[in-house]
Amino acid sequence: MARYEKPDVIVVSSKGQVVIPQNLREELGIEPKSKLLVYGYQDALVMKKLEIPDVEKKLESLYRRIDRRIAKYGELSEKEIEEEIQKYRREKRRQ
Repeated sequence: MARYEKPDVIVVSSKGQVVIPQNLREELGIEPKSKLLVYGYQDALVMKKLEIPDVEKKLESLYRRIDRRIAKYGELSEKEIEEEIQKYRREKRRQ
């Protein structure tokens, strides 16, 4: 069921900027550098927080995994690295 809250009035700056009220930022987890999708719908402006995966963290995890395998078995061939990447991707899809 949709939840309705008391609306806030905000002012658009001369640069076209708006301030999202603090209580909404906290509730929605909007922090500096958060990405928002913005579009117009009829006479309304709609903003939606985007959840963009942290690619850097995923790469670090994959590199640690490959480094552990190299430490255990020695250097890997291109084919073995590709197999490890594919295995990692399959595991992440299941989660």
